Amino acid sequence: MASIMNLLLFVLPVVISASHPATPGCRIRITSKGLQFVKHEGLKFVEEELENITIPDLSGNEGRFYYSISNVRVTHLQLHFSELWFQPHKQLVLDINNASISLTFQRELMYWLFYDAGLINASAEGVHIKTELDLTRDQAGRLKIANLSCEASINRMQAGFSGTLKRVYEFLGTFITTGMRFLLNQQICPALRHAGLVLLNSLLHTVPVRNAVDDYIGIDYSLLSDPDVSENSLDMDFKGMFFSRSEPNDTLPNLAPSLHIKQQERMVYIALSEYFFDSAMYAYYRSGVLSLDIAGEQMPKDLEVLLRTYYFGALMLLDPPVAESPMRLELRVSTAPRFTIKPTGTSVTVNAILNIYLDPPDGQLIQLSSMTMESRLNAKVFLKKTTLQVQLDLRRFRIYSNKSALESLALIPLQNPLKTLLQLTVIPVLNERTKRGVRIPLPDGLDFTRETTTHHAGFILIGGDLHFSKSLREVIEEYRASPTALPSPGPTNTI
Repeated sequence: MASIMNLLLFVLPVVISASHPATPGCRIRITSKGLQFVKHEGLKFVEEELENITIPDLSGNEGRFYYSISNVRVTHLQLHFSELWFQPHKQLVLDINNASISLTFQRELMYWLFYDAGLINASAEGVHIKTELDLTRDQAGRLKIANLSCEASINRMQAGFSGTLKRVYEFLGTFITTGMRFLLNQQICPALRHAGLVLLNSLLHTVPVRNAVDDYIGIDYSLLSDPDVSENSLDMDFKGMFFSRSEPNDTLPNLAPSLHIKQQERMVYIALSEYFFDSAMYAYYRSGVLSLDIAGEQMPKDLEVLLRTYYFGALMLLDPPVAESPMRLELRVSTAPRFTIKPTGTSVTVNAILNIYLDPPDGQLIQLSSMTMESRLNAKVFLKKTTLQVQLDLRRFRIYSNKSALESLALIPLQNPLKTLLQLTVIPVLNERTKRGVRIPLPDGLDFTRETTTHHAGFILIGGDLHFSKSLREVIEEYRASPTALPSPGPTNTI
C-alpha cells in the first residue's frame, strides 16, 4: 500500500503539469479593426492572383457550328462587395459577393461555309467566392494556414462579338459563354488555394520563431498552441523566452500568471510578461556577460583620488611603487536581474559585487575591498515599428560591506561617487545595447503606428495600429528570391 501511495505522489505532479498548458511570455491580439485593415491589402493580393490565372483553350462543336477559343486573359476585376471576419475557433472567412471579372480571348468560328476569327471581350457577372482559412501551429511553432476551403460560382457570362459575322453568331454565343463560365469557375479556387497554402504560408514563414538575438542570447517565439479565434479577435500565445546560446537548455521556468487582454480599441495588442524580460536577464547572466571592468581612462580622476584617500591606511602598508599603481574596479552581477511590472511602472533590481583593486605593472591585482551593490533602475519599454526597445535609468543605489555593519557605515562617503560612476559609464553602455531592440513576432511588411504603452500587474501591454511598409506581394517575392534570408529578419540585438 505504501509503495502505491509513493508511486501516486511521484506520478500525480507530472500528470497535473502535463494537463495544464504552458504559460505564454508574450501574447498578441489582432482585433476586428486590425483584420479590416489587413483586408484591403489582402483583397489586392487576391485580385493579383485571379488576374494571373491560366485558363485552358476550349474547342467543340454543336451540329454544323464549330468553335475554338484561346489566349484567354483576365483584364479587370471588381471585388467591391467583400467581407473578412473571424470565425470561432480557428478560422478566417473571406466572402466576396457580386464581383465581376472581365477577360478577353481569341475566337475561331465556323458555320457551314462561313469562317470568322477575332477578339472577344467577355465578362463574368455575379461572381461569388467564399474561402475559409484554417489556422494552426506547425511543428516548428509557427503560425500556418493548414487548410483552405473554397466555393466559387458565376451567375452569368456575357460575350461581345465583333467582326462581319457579329449578328450571325450572337445567338450561338451561348455555347461559348457556357464553356467559358465552366472553365473560369474551375480555375478560381485552385488559384486561391495556391495563394493561401503556398504564398501566404511563405509570408508567415518570415515571422521569427527561434533566432539569435546577438552573440550571446537568442529568443524563442514559438507558438504554445493553435491560435484562439473569437468573434472579435485572434489571440496567439508565444513562448516569449530568451535563452543563452552557450547553454540553450538552461532556461528560466515561467511561473508568471496568464496574460489576459481585454482591450479592442486598437488594431493590435502585445502583452509582455515579467517573465519575458526576466528570461532575457537570466540568459545574459548565464552567458557571463553581465560584468564590467573600469580602469585607465574610464576611471574618473576625482573618484580615484577619493578611493585613495579612503584606503589611505591600507596603501601605506604597501611598497610605494605598488601603492601608486592605477586603480581598477570590477563590477560583476551576482544574481540574474529581475523585472517588476506594476501599474505605476517597470523597475529592474540588480545585485552585484564591486571589487576594488590596485593594478601594478606586474599584472598581479591587489584587492583593496569587496562590497555588495544593490540598485534599482527604472525601465521604459516601447515599440518602434516592430522593434521592442528598453531604456534604463538609475534611481536607487546603495553599497554595503559583507564583513560588518560598521564597515558598511564607513562606505557611505563612497555611495554618491559610485552612483555617479554608474550613471556616467554603465547605464550608457546598457542603453546603447538595448536601443537596438528585438523584433516582435509579426510578418515582414507590417509596422506599428500610434503606439500606446500601459502597465498592469505583472505585464506590459502595447497597443497600436498597423501600417504596410511593403505589400504582401513584395514580401513574398523577396522571400521566394532568397528563401534563406527571411526567417530571422530585422534587428538582432536586445536587452
